[in-house]
Amino acid sequence: MMYKAVIFDLDGTLLDTLRDLYNSVNHALRTFGFPERTIDEVRRFIGNGVKKLMERSTPEGTDEETNAKCLDCFRAHYLVHMADNTAPYDGVNELIAKLREKGVRTAVVSNKLHSAVVDLCKDYFEGIEEAIGVSVEAERKPNPVNVLKVLDAFGITADECIYVGDSEVDVQTAHNAGVKCIGVTWGFRDEAELKENGADFIAHTAEEVYNLI
Repeated sequence: MMYKAVIFDLDGTLLDTLRDLYNSVNHALRTFGFPERTIDEVRRFIGNGVKKLMERSTPEGTDEETNAKCLDCFRAHYLVHMADNTAPYDGVNELIAKLREKGVRTAVVSNKLHSAVVDLCKDYFEGIEEAIGVSVEAERKPNPVNVLKVLDAFGITADECIYVGDSEVDVQTAHNAGVKCIGVTWGFRDEAELKENGADFIAHTAEEVYNLI
């Protein structure tokens, strides 16, 4: 193993959360009488946290106060329904288990609400040592603060860790922390976008992620 630790993104990397996010976005839009979004639109809007997700989903020119109310509506719905259709991607649990067997430590750093990240990791994954989401806006990726918290907690340097994610935000976050990044193609962005944004490696399967680590 080349690395002592792996930090994963959550949505689009470990968990396929798209359908539940899509349902909650459209619940909020319907509540306020706005046009609904397609699943492909929601996929493109994901990556910078739920505040940006809702701002991108509401019609252009929607005022800040209405956007904030839509966000509250989305959050209330999502916290109840976030596991309705969500499931790990193929091979992810096996990947985490194999890393643990090799003594590689694992963590999750996500732009999702911190309580949701903790709950989802507890429900779906065994062996994730650190699960960190956003508690205050300043922690949002590509700010590397939560990646640096994991490095500190594990007592390792940036070159002993690798970040695995599915979006340009993940690549930027990793590089801002001085960490290399594996871009995975099964999530919310395609290979071309990941390469264009500077992913150090590309993986099409969980097995390929393991081989790169």
